[in-house]
Amino acid sequence: QVQLVESGGGLVQPGGSLRLSCAASGSILRLDAMGWYRQAPGKERELVADITSGGSTNYADSVKGRFTISRDNAKNTVHVQMNSLKPEDTAVYYCYARILDRYYATNDYWGQGTQVTVSS
Repeated sequence: QVQLVESGGGLVQPGGSLRLSCAASGSILRLDAMGWYRQAPGKERELVADITSGGSTNYADSVKGRFTISRDNAKNTVHVQMNSLKPEDTAVYYCYARILDRYYATNDYWGQGTQVTVSS
């Protein structure tokens, strides 16, 4: 079994900052890409940012220059530092990871989601 557990969401004023964290645990042979998606009410889930095991990053245009993704391979964790938050960043944020498990199967795993609300 593989689990992704997120933390760090909440309510913040426009211009504020939040840091989301996600920890992967369980039967993990190899942790490949990790990242964050978000889904706002009435909208489709969209990529926020992802990072390979080698550290290469990819960001949605809407968050470039404001969000920074990082990971700790020793701890199987991924983080996203979100600065200069805007009301349009309000969404449920989901962590994901592409994992080779003990059955030698590669699958995408998802966290339960954490709410981020940007409002004055």
